[in-house]
Amino acid sequence: MQKNKLGNSELMVSQLGLGCMSIGIAEKAARDIIETALEEGVNYFDTADLYDFGENEKIVGKSLKNVREQVIIATKVGNRWKDDRTGWTWDPSKAYIKEAVKQSLKRLGTDYIDLYQLHGGTIADSIEETIEAFEELKAEGFIRYYGISSIRPNVIREYVKKSNIVSVMMQYSILDRRPEEEALPLLAEHGISIVTRGPLAKGLLSDKLLEKMAEKGYLDYSLAELREVLPMLKERLAASRLFTEIALQYNLANPAVASVVTGASSPEQVRENAKAVNSKALTETEVALIQSLTKANIYQEHR
Repeated sequence: MQKNKLGNSELMVSQLGLGCMSIGIAEKAARDIIETALEEGVNYFDTADLYDFGENEKIVGKSLKNVREQVIIATKVGNRWKDDRTGWTWDPSKAYIKEAVKQSLKRLGTDYIDLYQLHGGTIADSIEETIEAFEELKAEGFIRYYGISSIRPNVIREYVKKSNIVSVMMQYSILDRRPEEEALPLLAEHGISIVTRGPLAKGLLSDKLLEKMAEKGYLDYSLAELREVLPMLKERLAASRLFTEIALQYNLANPAVASVVTGASSPEQVRENAKAVNSKALTETEVALIQSLTKANIYQEHR
């Protein structure tokens, strides 16, 4: 599987990343999914301290222990579980980040994290303090690089100006083209990679298509619009290939995208996603056709 450089870092990430949130907490089943990803050439594994109250990090770390030097482990920080586990609060403070990283390292069973990501962020945060925490962790050798996971344009712009982030994780798909107007060009200009999530739009862009539609539609698409646009996309673009391939290749068609992170709840899903990423790239004509049939959505909030 092709690997791409992540921003200005020394990390080479596989074009398909495994989003580990969906692997579950049954250890054998989760390990089977991770091992299948490794077999398919995936070297980029994305987790977070939030997932399953930290159990996800434990399973990921244990499953990758024997190949630690060959893989890239990304985890996240900033969401703090309440003591009764009924929810979480947002805490991007330096003190919390520097304590949370120790707990993540312990759960992962490693002495360094390849990519440490802020799991959100608002313009009201003390962004300089958060950056200071990441820079210190990098200098201390606990993390190799850092990035943010955010779809807020105002937050992204601040980190581009003030920090040394190497990546931004963003939701991006054929049905969510919001990053194209301002985020993708800005990040590309500064040599910062995009890691995408949600490329299948909750299954709407998989071969299940209309089966996955909800009454409320998706983002700014009504149910009626989805019933019109999805079959049209399939007819015009996926007559001889799986629609999953079209969806993942659309993300990879943008040169700023280093890796597409997809979840998987079975080894079969991993294989399907790997096949899609390894399939034929979209032509410029196909990309233009997709863009002519779908909405060029823009971010309405967090200006």
